[in-house]
Amino acid sequence: MTSGNSPRKPDWLKIRIPSGENVRRVNQLLKKERLCTVCEEARCPNMHDCWHRGTATFMILGDTCTRSCRFCNVKTGRPGIIDWGEAERVVSAAEQMKLKHVVITSVDRDELPDGGAGLFALVLHLFHQRLPEVTVEVLIPDFKGDRACLQLVLNERPDVLNHNIETVPRLYSDVRPQADYKQSLTLLERSVKAGFYTKSGMMVGLGETDDEVKDTLRDLAAVGVSFVTIGQYLQPRRDLHDVERYVHPDVFNEYADFGRSIGIERMQSGPLVRSSYHADEAMHSEGPVSK
Repeated sequence: MTSGNSPRKPDWLKIRIPSGENVRRVNQLLKKERLCTVCEEARCPNMHDCWHRGTATFMILGDTCTRSCRFCNVKTGRPGIIDWGEAERVVSAAEQMKLKHVVITSVDRDELPDGGAGLFALVLHLFHQRLPEVTVEVLIPDFKGDRACLQLVLNERPDVLNHNIETVPRLYSDVRPQADYKQSLTLLERSVKAGFYTKSGMMVGLGETDDEVKDTLRDLAAVGVSFVTIGQYLQPRRDLHDVERYVHPDVFNEYADFGRSIGIERMQSGPLVRSSYHADEAMHSEGPVSK
């Protein structure tokens, strides 16, 4: 819902914005390579921290989405033609930033026959060819449930296949009206069954209950997802969905404990956690991903 009546932001969500040479260097590099980041497009609260650390989540397939999710700041409209040169520029930027782990995501491109899967595949191919030591995580759309589109991506062997479930099933019609909860679960299950390390993420504060969060974690555990992130929804624009509640950090810890107790291998749960936030640390500090 959108009413402009979100509760006041609590102290634990107030962050210090880093600055310095790394922030400027990443900003200049992204502009030079004509690249979009989800950091900027989604107005992520961790953007400056990630840039300060020399990391970014690259967003391919342009900056215009064919869907109108009620939580997302990315603009909706009619996208332009695919810029196949994005793949080379992403790899070049990652090389210049000396990244160990790269996250590649995209807008939804429902107007394309392959949903944009071909460009994901090309990016992966170029990384394996030029930077084989870099682990690559792809945060993909649902491709409208098309199995062949998913397979195009899997054929290029991503180290992590990430697809966000985003919210609990009851809220899909309001929050993700052009998506389908079971379709997203099926995509994740297909990735797991194909032998890939599979990750998902969700937001809280959109009107769900704690029991619904736990039910969603049960669903993710049931299809074999290995890594789940949970973070606080923050309203990026006044015309988007209100924040219905700010979840206390202790409750985020309870979500994480519950997820681990039902068999989810890795849980990152906290107010400022995002699907790709500190993804490099999560992967490399806990051991390499088996291919």
